[in-house]
Amino acid sequence: MRIRKTNIFYGIDWILILIYFLLIFIGWINIYSATITETKISLVNFSTEYGKQLIWIGLSFPLILIILLFEAKFYEKFASILYLISLTSLVGLFILGKNINGATSWYDLGGFSIQPSEFAKAATALAIAKLVSDKQFNLKKWNTQIQAFLILFFPAFLITLQPDPGSALVYFAFIFVLYREGLPIYYVSIGFIAIILFITTLYFGYFYTLISSFALFFIIVVYFNFYRKKAFKKGWLKIIGIYIISVLFIISVNFVFNHVFEQRHRDRFDILLGKTQDIKNIGYNTNQSVITIASGGLTGKGFLDGERTQGDFVPEQQTDYIFTTVGEEWGFVGSVAVIFLFIFFLLRIIHIAERQKSKFSRVYGYSIAAIFFTHFTINIGMVIGLLPTIGIPLPFFSYGGSGLWGFTVLLFIFIRLDANRSYEW
Repeated sequence: MRIRKTNIFYGIDWILILIYFLLIFIGWINIYSATITETKISLVNFSTEYGKQLIWIGLSFPLILIILLFEAKFYEKFASILYLISLTSLVGLFILGKNINGATSWYDLGGFSIQPSEFAKAATALAIAKLVSDKQFNLKKWNTQIQAFLILFFPAFLITLQPDPGSALVYFAFIFVLYREGLPIYYVSIGFIAIILFITTLYFGYFYTLISSFALFFIIVVYFNFYRKKAFKKGWLKIIGIYIISVLFIISVNFVFNHVFEQRHRDRFDILLGKTQDIKNIGYNTNQSVITIASGGLTGKGFLDGERTQGDFVPEQQTDYIFTTVGEEWGFVGSVAVIFLFIFFLLRIIHIAERQKSKFSRVYGYSIAAIFFTHFTINIGMVIGLLPTIGIPLPFFSYGGSGLWGFTVLLFIFIRLDANRSYEW
């Protein structure tokens, strides 16, 4: 275990750090607005949620120093061990975990709770980077593909069992990282086709979807048979195989939807697809979220002047729906500013990842970019009613110490790796 003896701040990207602190500051301001209940304003009331979040922010500083204290090589060398520790912490939840809102996702450490799934993302990103950066690793081979998929499967599976399917969904983001490093494109294509078939089947029913898929299959066969005969002779078995798998998938959608999904998940999909209206029960949060954001208008109502935010119209507004506070109090202008700040944050990470000399650092950089992008996209889509509510926090904005620390660990490990780009390991 090597600890840096030189200046731990040498070579770090201050632009990325500035964006990090800016996001945290804006996030805390909105948590404060969403949770303040006193008539007399106080910034140091640590019994409140905004006060507790301030404690977590303060404790992030020593955490950052610890992360920067270790040499970059440490994170590559011990990536597998850190991954196994994270899996152990997820397994331990089924024995020692605390159940909150129906999910056994937290450890109760006397006065505060820790959610290990937030830290498992960083450990998984390190494990994927370690595997892919191996000189013998080739994502064109099926056996290496299985290794990569297994690394993603185990934490996602354990998190799903808690049950916390929203957090497990984030692990699909790694597919784009693997594609960037050589995974055949048909894996990504299959994923998109599966999503389209799933939604189409739910909306139109499996009978009409089967008819449409057969018509599409017929058109493809005719096209290849008349215009690309050589390609058709070589690939006709694959075309038929893909069609058969698609048919089986379409038929299985109703079974999965009715027997695997919980009722709350089915209700949310029905509302999203417009098959039912339920603004008083399962759709209440989303409906109130959309109304609250729209009420902000162009420039917003001003800090602490949002009637719907101060009136607690949006349940759990300080967590998954924190962006509604931005929408109401800062309006369209403020919302766009926050979105552009996140986009700049993501582009900066990608830019830094591209300049890495170490493949390990580059893969890790793209991994955290994919994770942040998934959280950002799904959360924003959720609060404006474009996606179903699945409980994914907005990085650095949503209330919660584990989330803040988890995202901090993700980011500052990369900052440490980037600081060592000037020389070979």
